[in-house]
Parts: sequence; C-alpha cells; structure tokens
Amino acid sequence: MKHARITFEGAVHDAIERDGRLLLADGRAVGFDDVMWLPPFAPTPRPRTILALGLNYADHAKELAFKAPEEPLVFVKGESTLTGHRRITSRPAGVSFMHYECELVIVVGKTARKVRRDDAYDFIGGYTVANDYAIRDYLENWYRPNLRVKNRDTCTPIGPWLVDAKDVPDPMALALKTTVNGKLTQSGSTKDMIFDVPFLIEYFSSFMTLSPGDLILTGTPDGVVDCRPGDVVVTEIERIGALSNTIGAA
Repeated sequence: MKHARITFEGAVHDAIERDGRLLLADGRAVGFDDVMWLPPFAPTPRPRTILALGLNYADHAKELAFKAPEEPLVFVKGESTLTGHRRITSRPAGVSFMHYECELVIVVGKTARKVRRDDAYDFIGGYTVANDYAIRDYLENWYRPNLRVKNRDTCTPIGPWLVDAKDVPDPMALALKTTVNGKLTQSGSTKDMIFDVPFLIEYFSSFMTLSPGDLILTGTPDGVVDCRPGDVVVTEIERIGALSNTIGAA
C-alpha cells in the first residue's frame, strides 16, 4: 500500500493511493493536483532520528575521487530539512555547485536494538524516496559534511509515498534514476550499495536505539549534476515512486 500525507482544504490528511487518486480517511477521493504534498510520515510516527549515508555507492565515491569507505560514513539530519513532493528547494545565491542525490529511504517500523542481520527486515515499516541536495561550496570535509551542506531547511524533498515494506520484496534490486527538466542524468540500482539495507539496520541498532518512524537515507549512485533555479528534478525509484522538486532562487 502507498501512504501519503497531504494538505487539502486547509486541513492535514493521511491518505492512500487508490486507482490513481488519493483516498482520504473520510472516504473522499481527491486528485494528485488538488493537494499540497507533505513528507509521508503517516502511518508511522514523525522521525526522532534521521540518519544519512555518504559515499554508499562505489561509483559515486569514484566520481568524487574518493576511496570507497570501509565502514559507513554517516551524518545526522534535522527534520526541518524535509519537504514534500512538488515543493521548492532554494539554491543559495552565489553558490557554484548544488546537486541532487536520489536515495532509497528506510523507514523504521518498530523499536530496534541489537538487531541481527537475518532479522533486519522485520524492523522495517516501509520505504520512500529522498532527494538529499548537497551544496559542495560549503563542504569542509568530504567525510563529515558540515551543517550548511546537508542541513538546510527544505534541502531534502521526500515522498511522495511511504510504501509498505511487504510491497517491496527485495529493496536491494531496485532501479534508481534522476531526470533534470526531463533529461536523464542519473541511473543506477540499489544492488550497488556498499552497505546494504540489512547491514545498516544491524549496524545502527548495535549502538543506538532506532524508533518507529526513524529514517535512514542510504546514499546515491554516480551521475550528479549542478542544478539551477527553475530546474525541475525528478528522483525515481522502482516500486517506490517518482519524487518531483523544483529549484528556486534564494
């Protein structure tokens, strides 16, 4: 099932996708163009923790002239970075390189502590798509992105759907792609992750508690390009959905 969270007629609603429309809890069906899309937290709680992987695809590490990491390179994001489908992300004035990152997002489904790899999928509630923009001008250290690179308000569109884990039987075999103004600029597969989904659940839960609703952004393959004001960027993952976002001028 595909879950969404939207604003319609001045109120926030949880919804599911039904026959190409949004079915609200009160039984009304509305069109995709008639709502404002929000980050799809429902039916899970809002995230207490947002974890994001850097250089989790070997081709992306090579693209940036770095050796593939031997253990996860992780940073923490604030909830204010998240925005919804079809929303605007501002490009700060004067920067020279701001690029998208199409990422599979793990949504934790239940409290996870010291989970074994073989049991990892039991703790996943679902998946969504993130576009985790990065501003390379502000980067002080490739391995530890500073706050201005990855924690800007609205720099991480997410959605449009939260897809139940049971509807994604193999998250490690999903095609990813990005288009900018309709032109294909990135293509890859989750099978090329260095640290896969079960590893990440086991790894993080070995030293911290993961709570329902927590998010893990799993990194992006190579093919990133600079995005300018007015560009329409669509990050899409097979079985999960296509997330559209427009670059605005600050």
